[in-house]
Amino acid sequence: MMTYAAPIDDIMRTLNSAGEFSSRAEAGMLGDVDSDLARAVIEEAGKFASEELDPLNEVGDRVGMKLNDGVVTSPDGWRDVYERWAAGGWAALPCPEDAGGQNLPSLIATVCNEIWHSANMAFALGPLLTQGAVDALHVKGDDFMKSVILPKLVSGEWSGTMNLTEPQAGSDLNLLRTRAEPQDDGSYLITGTKIYISYGEHDLTDNIMHLVLARLPDAPAGTRGISIFLVPKFLVNEDGSLGARNDVVCTGLEHKLGIHASPTCTMTFGEKGGARGYLIGEENKGLQIMFIMMNAARLGVAGEGVAIAERSYQQALGYALDRVQGVDATDPQAGAVTIVHHPDVQRMLLRMKALTGAARAITYATAGAIDQSRRAESEADRAAGNRLAALLTPVGKAFGTDIGVEVSSIGIQVHGGMGFIEDTGAAQNYRDARIATIYEGTNGIQAIDLVTRKLPEQGGMHVAGYIATLRRTVEEVATLNAPDFGKTARRLEDALDALETSTTWLLDTLKDNPAAALAGATPYLRLFGLTAGGVYLARGALDARSASEPDADAATQLARFFAENLVVEAESLSQVVTKGAGSLDAAAKAVLVA
Repeated sequence: MMTYAAPIDDIMRTLNSAGEFSSRAEAGMLGDVDSDLARAVIEEAGKFASEELDPLNEVGDRVGMKLNDGVVTSPDGWRDVYERWAAGGWAALPCPEDAGGQNLPSLIATVCNEIWHSANMAFALGPLLTQGAVDALHVKGDDFMKSVILPKLVSGEWSGTMNLTEPQAGSDLNLLRTRAEPQDDGSYLITGTKIYISYGEHDLTDNIMHLVLARLPDAPAGTRGISIFLVPKFLVNEDGSLGARNDVVCTGLEHKLGIHASPTCTMTFGEKGGARGYLIGEENKGLQIMFIMMNAARLGVAGEGVAIAERSYQQALGYALDRVQGVDATDPQAGAVTIVHHPDVQRMLLRMKALTGAARAITYATAGAIDQSRRAESEADRAAGNRLAALLTPVGKAFGTDIGVEVSSIGIQVHGGMGFIEDTGAAQNYRDARIATIYEGTNGIQAIDLVTRKLPEQGGMHVAGYIATLRRTVEEVATLNAPDFGKTARRLEDALDALETSTTWLLDTLKDNPAAALAGATPYLRLFGLTAGGVYLARGALDARSASEPDADAATQLARFFAENLVVEAESLSQVVTKGAGSLDAAAKAVLVA
């Protein structure tokens, strides 16, 4: 079974071409972090991933987490590696300095997140959720939470969770039933059940901070009446030491398709009268705080899709370079060759690498926009960064995780029959990848968010400006007129035309026929991702040529392959967006609900 190796050169190029790392650093947005420091951090993250996390991946999948009387135990070696990970300061990378963090840019944290998920997705999911808790408490926590609890999360000594979903309330939080009863001392007693809680119980840290959505007795109906509470596994004394065990217990551990070593828990609050909880922020304003966590998680999950795609590609390429089967079509008399020589295998491998690169670029572009929204000097630049991050977040999450599933599926195909055998690891990649399209808001929800909330921003002017920015890169490719780019510029121009046509149609249709617009939301997001990803690959190739990088030709040919083989789907997707609603409605009535 292969050992994952972080693709440092691909990462660094994409960091600059899509994430605009160098230009944002020069503008003073990234503090003292320059390219040399960024590369050093990323290389160390890759080393830890290869040497420490990757060896745990297979045993984690095979052994998984075990539940016994409310206690969840991890496979051998997991706690030791987690403690080394935390001791290395990795938990603190993007965290605020006043809580003990390093305050490194989101771009760097996003890259490290991708690397760790490539090496071991089940392991990396826990720290990703803790980061969401850090973000929420830093913004909305009270003095005790910020001074005592937050530093423990930042150091990795404790971990954090999001407790949102209930048996009857998945994405529809209007149905939430968990209750919070106010107490005389200012705390609350929490009662209820939450399901699908990742890392809700484990033995990697000494305490777990649960962030729990619940309703007060007199709360308004619907999402306007949701509050959020901090519920520790162990109560915390004034000096930060651990107190009594709280009334919260893991009562079930899901048996899942993948990520077996990530404990997905049923959490029961208040079996013995009520779990002690503490209000975060204001009463009935919990949804706003939840989205602080959720948006951080969505960017992280986008990185998961890229990560599992990268791992799948590396495994498939390694197998194709080693597996001898068949003869070379260009020289049948030469004898048997490795399968990487066969055009169909080449097509699969290039599709895997190109899709991974495109998804990576969108993810880094989103992270760069987040850095700009937080770190730019002018209010106008911060606002522009915030708008771009909001636009790209649903695209990154959905497109990136769809790519994770697609690429890992192709990876099995490259392996042939061996891909269906667990020993190669290709099957695990596919199983692990599948959840990422579902959690943190299903990809259908991301598409709806993109179409109904993000496109109408500024009357559609913001998305129009973004498309115009993409066109400028395509104009550079066309002006260069380099033969090795082939028809890259023409195909990207066609895709941008299709994206622009579909965007205009959706904005007009939303006003009078929102159901028709929603029918086209998912194909529109795919269209958006393919087009933006293709342009970002072309941007990376232009930058590599300009810098005379050794692999500039490879970058150019990959961008060309994407444009001439994948971006061509844009026009058919546009047809589905603008003309598919009628057939969908008619077929649904005749076939599904007749």
